[in-house]
Amino acid sequence: MDGNGRWARQRGKARTQGHLEGLSAAKRIVKAASTAGIRYLTLYVFSTENWKRTADEVGFIMGLVKKYLRGELDFYRENGIRIRHTGDIAGLPADIAGELASAMEETAAFTGLQVVLALNYGGRNEIVRAINRALSAGETSVNEKTIALYLDNPDIPDPDLVIRSAGEYRTSNFLLWEGAYAEYYVSPALWPDWTETEFHEALASYGRRERKYGAVL
Repeated sequence: MDGNGRWARQRGKARTQGHLEGLSAAKRIVKAASTAGIRYLTLYVFSTENWKRTADEVGFIMGLVKKYLRGELDFYRENGIRIRHTGDIAGLPADIAGELASAMEETAAFTGLQVVLALNYGGRNEIVRAINRALSAGETSVNEKTIALYLDNPDIPDPDLVIRSAGEYRTSNFLLWEGAYAEYYVSPALWPDWTETEFHEALASYGRRERKYGAVL
C-alpha cells in the first residue's frame, strides 16, 4: 500500500495525514473485496524494514493499527470479516500484539472475507521462521512441502494477484514464498487515492491474464 507519504507531501501535509488517508483507503478496498466475493486479502501494513523509519512515524502507524483493530469490530461483524495475521508477532509492542490477538479471537468464527494483516512482516523472515519451526518440530529434512507446512498461514492458498500502488515495481520482501507464481498489477495511483474503481480495474486486468505456471500452453 505505497504512496501515503507522497500523497501527503503533494498536498503540503504531514506524512501522518497520508497514513490516515491510507487507512481509509484500506477500509474501502476491504469492503470492495468482500462485496466482490474474494476469500482472502492480505494487506502489507508494516514490514520488518519499516522499523528504520523515525520513532514518531513508527509510533503513529502503530497507534493507527491499534485504533483500527479496536474500533472496527462492528465493521468486521457486519461484513463477516475474519482478521488474521502474518509476520513476527514476537517483535511487536505488547499492546499491539494484544489487540491483534483480541481481534483474531473476536472474528475467528466469521465466514466471509479473511483479511490477513502483514504486520512486522518480511518474506525472508517468514521463510527463516518456517524452517526453524520445522527443525523444532523434529523434521529431519526440509523441502518445499515442509516449508509450506510451517509458514505463518499454511491453510491459506497462494495469492493469485499482488497489487502494487504508486507505480512501484519491486517485490519489497512481500510473500516471497507464497507469491512465486502470483500475477502482478501495478497502478500509478497513490494508495490514499484508491477506490473501488482502481480495485476493480486490477481484478479486470487479472481476468485477462493467461497463467502458465512455467508450462507452455
